[in-house]
Amino acid sequence: MSTHLREKMEQIQQILEQLAEENKSGKPILVEGEKDAEALKTLGITGKIIFAKKGLKTRLDVISEIEKSSPNEIILMLDFDKEGRELTEHLKMHIEKTGIKANIHYWLKLSSLTGREVKDVEGLAKYLKTLKNKIRDS
Repeated sequence: MSTHLREKMEQIQQILEQLAEENKSGKPILVEGEKDAEALKTLGITGKIIFAKKGLKTRLDVISEIEKSSPNEIILMLDFDKEGRELTEHLKMHIEKTGIKANIHYWLKLSSLTGREVKDVEGLAKYLKTLKNKIRDS
């Protein structure tokens, strides 16, 4: 059991390290809100973050903001719940129409590893802490 949890934790940490590197190299990350951005900072991800749901932004406003920052690629890290999945698909489609690559690789990997245990990006840090405690106590 603890070997499985340890492997899962290591995989999640590896994904987060790769995400941090990509973000540091100039690829912005799109999150839903402030709490998601704070969670990513807690996890060592400190590059440019763009918010999908801050204030009265429409989805068009979000796409426009992404275009203005003119990245070749943006990493989508929206929530893992039903609404987050729908928003991810919608934004991915519309962002790619502008010629910008919408990277959902990390989102898919983390979603797959955490399953139903984590519903949002802000829950990732707490989830990792819980995993560490379970491993330590086993």
